[in-house]
Amino acid sequence: MEGAFILEKLILVVIVFTISLVIAMYSTLAERKIAGFMQDRHGPNRAGFGGILQPLCDGGKFFFKEEIIPAGAHKPLFILGPTLAIITACISSAVIPWGQTLTIGEREVVLQVADINVGVLYIFGVVALGVYGIMLGGWASNNKFSLMGAIRAASQSISYEIPMGLSIIALLMVSGTLSMGEIVAQQSGFVNWNIWVQPLGFLIFLVCAFAECNRVPFDLPECETELIGGYHTEYSSMKLGLYMFSEYINMFVSSALMAALYFGGYNFPFMYELGLSQNWITIIGVLVFFLKIFGFIFFFMWVRWTLPRFRYDQLMGLGWKILIPLAIANIVLTAVVIVVKDTYF
Repeated sequence: MEGAFILEKLILVVIVFTISLVIAMYSTLAERKIAGFMQDRHGPNRAGFGGILQPLCDGGKFFFKEEIIPAGAHKPLFILGPTLAIITACISSAVIPWGQTLTIGEREVVLQVADINVGVLYIFGVVALGVYGIMLGGWASNNKFSLMGAIRAASQSISYEIPMGLSIIALLMVSGTLSMGEIVAQQSGFVNWNIWVQPLGFLIFLVCAFAECNRVPFDLPECETELIGGYHTEYSSMKLGLYMFSEYINMFVSSALMAALYFGGYNFPFMYELGLSQNWITIIGVLVFFLKIFGFIFFFMWVRWTLPRFRYDQLMGLGWKILIPLAIANIVLTAVVIVVKDTYF
């Protein structure tokens, strides 16, 4: 039984890893297509039908470009930077529940790599490690613009992890558990979704997710107009590709987290009233979950081509002066509502 369990988890790891890479690949195409649509042009349309092969062409370009390492760079850390960034991006999805159980023969397969009882803490720990990949790459490049981008990334990450964590504390007060599997299971149906009881917490989490992913309007660590390319200015070939991939995988994982924590994950309205078997409910739930994820990814891209970039002082002021007080107020409000509910209802 242990061998079957390990094999089951290995297959699930490979599937999740492959899906993450494929979605990251085609997110680049989707972003360029959405930008083209919003700017009244076609976007990539030469490679394959409607540009469907463009991500493969981009990947081939990264693989076959010349590998350049600056003469003054710290070579081991220069290589370690993008490696750490892509590893932390990929392992953060390990505790996300993608669906309920599938019955295959006599065995029930849980569509979650690891349902640990501190899943939320695991995600925050891995996300905190991700900034080290950016810091190492910026410092090891021996370039002042790269170093400034890395310092910005570290400051931004510290500033926005605090309100993000505080928003999650309010959510945990409502759910009473740190397990991602239990949090999603509690949101069965539609009326039990956490967005209805934590709208302010979700808004704070959403803004912080943009900042943690270095997406517009919070892309100060790599803004081209000031820092050329930020922390990856000196990178080329597949090392630059790894940084790009890690950004899009982080966007995918952030979208999955928001869908799981606030929008019910794989739960959908009337899921148990349709009279379907458990396997069909699970399959439809997985599809619904990915529809929610794609909706958030589209929102990330829509904001990029809609809002201008913040100044750095505005970025830091928003985090420390607005989001942190709002998150603390949300915790107090949640505590008051819970106490009143338990006392009088």
